[in-house]
Amino acid sequence: MRTGLAYTSARILLLVISVVLLYLAGARGILLLALAFVISALASYVLLSRQREVLAGALNRRLGRVTAKATEFRERLEEGTAAEDAEAPAGEPAVAETSGEAVPRG
Repeated sequence: MRTGLAYTSARILLLVISVVLLYLAGARGILLLALAFVISALASYVLLSRQREVLAGALNRRLGRVTAKATEFRERLEEGTAAEDAEAPAGEPAVAETSGEAVPRG
């Protein structure tokens, strides 16, 4: 979280610096914004490469944890389904009981 905030803050700071410098150089309007975005993107590509790598590593670790949890959950669901299938006698449909009455599940 802190890594993402630092990287985003640095990108915004580079954009603001680009706008100010281009304004002082005489650029106005859409030309000012377009040049500021291009220059700040190039500057951040060069100047913020280390921060970008740290941010990518943090995101990959987080994604790995989420993926592991999802895989574990899927495996538990499959085990439960296999256990339910093993309990039902072959050839007979599974039946759920609700308030004393047998209701076929389908």
